[in-house]
Amino acid sequence: MKGSEHNFRQDTASGLEALLTLNMVEGLGVTLLSRLLERFGSPEAVLAASRNALEEVEGVGSEVSRNISKATKKNDASAEMKAAEALGVKIISAASEDYPQPLRRIFDPPLVLYVKGELKEEDALAMAIVGSRRASYYGKNQAERLAGSLAKMGFTIVSGMAWGIDSAAHKGALGAGGRTIAVLGSGLANPYPKGNEKLLAEIIENGAAISEFPLTFPPRAENFPRRNRLISGLCLGVVVVEAAERSGSLITARWAMEQGREVFAVPGPIDSATSRGTHRLIKDGAKLVERVEDVIEELGPLAEVLTPVPDEQKRQTGRLKPEEEKILQALSPNEPRSIEEIIAETGFSAQGVSSVLMVLELKKLVKQLTGKRFVRA
Repeated sequence: MKGSEHNFRQDTASGLEALLTLNMVEGLGVTLLSRLLERFGSPEAVLAASRNALEEVEGVGSEVSRNISKATKKNDASAEMKAAEALGVKIISAASEDYPQPLRRIFDPPLVLYVKGELKEEDALAMAIVGSRRASYYGKNQAERLAGSLAKMGFTIVSGMAWGIDSAAHKGALGAGGRTIAVLGSGLANPYPKGNEKLLAEIIENGAAISEFPLTFPPRAENFPRRNRLISGLCLGVVVVEAAERSGSLITARWAMEQGREVFAVPGPIDSATSRGTHRLIKDGAKLVERVEDVIEELGPLAEVLTPVPDEQKRQTGRLKPEEEKILQALSPNEPRSIEEIIAETGFSAQGVSSVLMVLELKKLVKQLTGKRFVRA
């Protein structure tokens, strides 16, 4: 799926407050809100627009336009911001420099993120591990083992903090002294599942919990497929450990495929219902994973960042692979270039250019600007 850029104006406290007001509007998802911001230019302008003008935007019907027109009175964004501050939650808009770079590359990145804990640049090297809530001992053991091994190699482990495989993945990362990020399908002031608060506190202490939903938003069933696109979007790939034939983990894997991420699956006993989903993924082309090396091998050029080179050597192009050197030579410090321009000059595929650019970003040799344009750092 092609990435999406949010080119709206939101550089003031009032702009963030207006954006939060819209983010709380019932029935207004990311796609519609993005169209509205593209049409009107800023969150404040969307709120000030007439219902007739709102309904001229594709997909905005009478119910959504009515909810937007009532939003300022109904949704207290100022109170939301004060509550977030009291809880130690940072609110980041897609227009902020603090917004996670990997999410800028997905089709429908959230316009607002609530973050408790700390997101770091190193989290760009992330792997998701997801799977069944009704996990077996085998499944939980494999998830914890893989998460720990990946964390020791510098990966941030991303999951959804559900019972079963998700919790085991977070615990594996924490046990290895690594970083981990939980993406919630509810508001951060209303975490789900209940009873997992101790794990959540450890995750926040050693990474972050994030959500695109307002603070007290409930954990509705329809939230979780939407949540899953962020789990995959934050990562280089997704490892599925145990999944039934109809599983939210398979939705995460599908998002990963559409976002151009790698998909991995851990095989299980052939007579287990929670092996059917992972075995289906393997039949459909997912990489079979038995050990952490299986993941690293599949990452190709991205695996190079796992063996850091001293800063003074990073800028010696002789230390780079030929494709990295060629793309670096296609860039300058002063003239931003789009992916399309880099493809035209180098002759590489779109997927190849995106992959190498990510490597160069992680090596701090390339910087991404707004509009998916790149310069040499």
